[in-house]
Amino acid sequence: MKISYCYQKVDNTNVFYREAGPKDAPVILLLHGFPTSSHMFRELIPELAAHYHVIAPDLPGFGNTVAPPRENFQYTFENLSGVIKRFTDVIGLNRYALYVFDYGAPVGYRLAVAQPERITAIISQNGNAYKEGFSDEWGPWEAYWHTPTTENREACKESLAPETIRNFQYLHGTDVSDVSPDGYTLDIAYMARPGAEEIQLDLILDYKSNIKCYPDFQSYFREYQPPFLAVWGKNDPAFLPAGAEAYRQDIPSAEIHLLDTGHFALETHASEIGHLMRKFLDSNLETNQ
Repeated sequence: MKISYCYQKVDNTNVFYREAGPKDAPVILLLHGFPTSSHMFRELIPELAAHYHVIAPDLPGFGNTVAPPRENFQYTFENLSGVIKRFTDVIGLNRYALYVFDYGAPVGYRLAVAQPERITAIISQNGNAYKEGFSDEWGPWEAYWHTPTTENREACKESLAPETIRNFQYLHGTDVSDVSPDGYTLDIAYMARPGAEEIQLDLILDYKSNIKCYPDFQSYFREYQPPFLAVWGKNDPAFLPAGAEAYRQDIPSAEIHLLDTGHFALETHASEIGHLMRKFLDSNLETNQ
């Protein structure tokens, strides 16, 4: 199984992406979250690429995608989604299944709302679209949303600290001996790059826009009833299992699996998630391509 590492120019952004699998197979678009990159899919891609055409871009402001500086590009979720939408246009993705994780969920769901005819299925791995999914760990972010002062912006920097990335994002709720240090070490290095912290603080402030979009996302789910699979680390300290179960409010046929791990479920359960995805996609994509 060969993985290609590519760049695609999209307006003023040079999008890095990983690609594997037969070009004529059904497409899966993998969208990563905070504070990581497409590197998080390093073990999942081989699980899928024998039968699916897998594409995993780095979002602007993350990983190896080369994006404009803050003074030339506003880092909002609407703009991240716009870049990925144009990326799919440029590389010719007319029909694809979405895998969304964390920040990838509001990016991907904006794509689904804008172009519902392109979405063949959705897999959400700790990707929230319901208020029921929020834990009580969001206090500093919520304070910044409501009162965007310098002091509240400064308080959000704790979310970007190396120990928070390692212990809260990666290790909480897992058997730590199952978690390779490669993922969080790379994320911490990305976060240390010049300008990265301010970009992430801009996105933290804009995260409130995603909550305002939840009714639109939910309306899409109700109207289009996409085949839906949730594979959720049930020990996630930020997004609770109730966020996975909530999808059944609008998609009664949603398939829900709660895994005994944390936020970065692929770090410990890539093989299991790959198996669940293959079974789900094999039974749903034939009539949805």
